[in-house]
Amino acid sequence: MMEIHIIRHGKTLANEKRLYCGQTDLPLSENGAKEIAQLKDRGIYPDSGAYFTSGLLRCEQTLDIIFGGVQREAVPGLAECRFGEFEMKSYEQLRERADYQAWINDETGNFECPGGESRKRFEKRAINAFKQIKEPAFVVCHGGAIAAIMEYLFPKTKNFYEWQPGPGRGYTLSCVFGKGYEYKKI
Repeated sequence: MMEIHIIRHGKTLANEKRLYCGQTDLPLSENGAKEIAQLKDRGIYPDSGAYFTSGLLRCEQTLDIIFGGVQREAVPGLAECRFGEFEMKSYEQLRERADYQAWINDETGNFECPGGESRKRFEKRAINAFKQIKEPAFVVCHGGAIAAIMEYLFPKTKNFYEWQPGPGRGYTLSCVFGKGYEYKKI
């Protein structure tokens, strides 16, 4: 059995403004950095021998606050969904667009954001990237990637949106032969 700790990065200004932020490489907000430091001080983060991030700045900064300048590997496939034309826009800015309505109401997961990717394509990318991790690890990535991974490892337990942890939160996963065995919230 192998343990992998997987958490969502801290808040960014895009999170605070409720904007779609997938591939835009934003830093943590001041509040986001403070919240991660407070969670660290509470001792909620288990240490590990290997460290991974999506490579985006908000994940790198989150890991630095928790564990300092530890050696890490970037796994770009763990990055958030590519939102294309919806990137850095809010629901309020997009709600009148027919393509946005088609995307948020798509039950198949096949509708691609204009210039972005579909939910199915994103989930496949995130799951394949996660499968590359073959050792006990601490992973800092994105809410959507974590939700896709959890839905894959623990099917029919919760829906995609129910799996998304808050900033700085996530799960400790016990995996056997690449399959989810059990999980605990971090």
